[in-house]
Amino acid sequence: MTLQHDTAAQREVRAQDAALIWLLATTMRPHWRPLAISLVLLLGTAALNVVPPYLMQVAIDGPIAAGDASGVLPLALLYGAAALAMFAMQYAYTYFLQQAGQRALADLRQRMFGHIMRQSQEFFGRTPVGDLVTRLTSDIDTINSVLSTSSVTILVEAMTLIAIVVVMFATNWQLAALALAVLPLLALVTRYFRVRIRDSSTGERSALARTSAFLNEHLHGMTVVQLFGYQREAARLFDGFNWAYRRALLLLRKHSAYFLATQEILAAVGLALVLYGGGEGVLAGWATLGTLVAFIQYTERAFQPVLRLGEQYNAVQIALGAAERVQRMLTSEPTVREPDTPQALPRVRGAIELRHVSFAYVPTEPVLRDVSLHIPAGQNVAVVGATGAGKSSLVGLLARFYDPQQGSILLDGVDIRRLGLHSLRRAVAVVPQDPVCLPGSIAFNIRLYRDDVSDADVRRAAALANAAPFIEQLPGGYDYVLLPGGANISVGQRQLLALARALALSPEGVLVLDEATSSIDTANEALIQEALARILRTRTSVVIAHRLSTIRNADRIIVMHRGKIVEDGTHEALLQRNGYYARLHRHQLATRSQ
Repeated sequence: MTLQHDTAAQREVRAQDAALIWLLATTMRPHWRPLAISLVLLLGTAALNVVPPYLMQVAIDGPIAAGDASGVLPLALLYGAAALAMFAMQYAYTYFLQQAGQRALADLRQRMFGHIMRQSQEFFGRTPVGDLVTRLTSDIDTINSVLSTSSVTILVEAMTLIAIVVVMFATNWQLAALALAVLPLLALVTRYFRVRIRDSSTGERSALARTSAFLNEHLHGMTVVQLFGYQREAARLFDGFNWAYRRALLLLRKHSAYFLATQEILAAVGLALVLYGGGEGVLAGWATLGTLVAFIQYTERAFQPVLRLGEQYNAVQIALGAAERVQRMLTSEPTVREPDTPQALPRVRGAIELRHVSFAYVPTEPVLRDVSLHIPAGQNVAVVGATGAGKSSLVGLLARFYDPQQGSILLDGVDIRRLGLHSLRRAVAVVPQDPVCLPGSIAFNIRLYRDDVSDADVRRAAALANAAPFIEQLPGGYDYVLLPGGANISVGQRQLLALARALALSPEGVLVLDEATSSIDTANEALIQEALARILRTRTSVVIAHRLSTIRNADRIIVMHRGKIVEDGTHEALLQRNGYYARLHRHQLATRSQ
């Protein structure tokens, strides 16, 4: 069991290492020029780092030992020049490395956001919003710390350490062996703490993601929390997430503190060995006083990189976990994909056909079962049924938020999987049950990001949707700025706005309304019905209805039950059949009369 655990842990470590290497390589590749310049400057800085101790050794064993004060001045000037040159090169390599790193991170954020935008609705259904926000903010910031700070420190200190070790052995191998005798023990300590710090950092990131997800969900649902007096229970649940995050963070800090303290102790032991052995060497004659002084500086400079690398080790371990999560998200493929060679629809007529369509969100729980349906172009079709009958799933398939597991859906005789998603969703406009408004003006919310939708188009769509009267009464009219979620207008007004948006962005084709009047007042429902009476005469429409009174004038009414079409006909014909639709109609009439 232990062997299996170790093997799994090793596989996870290798996966995280590979993820960070892959992420950094793909991110930094376009910015290789400033990166190459910074690496050259790093080599120069590492070489200059060994110059000051060497000049100190020459001064002590030469002019100072001989009592030649004039001989010290040139060496002092060289010492100062080396310090100034190191300062200039450190500034230069930091500048070029930051240029490359920050540009790469901006590209990574853009790349990740674009990748998330291409994901299908299934991805957003199974991925908490808090996780997505954490990936785009906290995890990217963690990788940023590696690129902006840790990478600089690691490269500089690693090259400095190599240069110092080479010079130490070239100067006096006995003192070099004494100074570096603790390095094997330091390597063992690093290996011991490596897995522990990485595991605790992964636990800390996971706890943070769970806390972020809880906060996002409850802040968005604050109305429900306060409405039902759930504040105390929500605070108690948050306290559990908060304490779990605290424990994970303390465990990470504890391992980090032990690791850094052990490094400090080993560095002090190494310096003590140099002082004792070097003093014996000076007395025995196999080392000079200048060599001993130089080696004290060499040892301090050798262990400074080791200590600084240890300080950055925690950041790197955390970044490894963050990079693995970012890489996993970047390599997740959307379940709904663009066709390799999209087929064009020169003009959308709006004929829809479903051929033996079966669909399930969970494989063992089918939502639609072998559904076949033909809707001619220009027909107004209503779809009704009890909750869970599969009505909204039908909308998701028409807009290709999901793909059916079996069967196919055709628009104007073309399988929608052969159409580009952008073209399809311009041809099939959906007005959702819960309309979404973004922060911005009314005009922006109607045209969204489409520059080709003119102000005249916006006003025309608002007029068709019967949204123009309420918009023109707002301060500023179409320039009136909405709060996040459209909190400063009513639900009915948001629904009218969503209808206007669908008309502006998809002036022809299929219009799908997913229970668009289920949660609005009678006045706004009348406005929408009046607008639909004008609009639906000119285009194919699929209206998912909860209130049967709103669809009695539809050309056809499709009745669904447990994922199947059980009835199809006009309002009068279905009432005469005395089946599912008639029972639904009688039930609603009885409910309204009570």
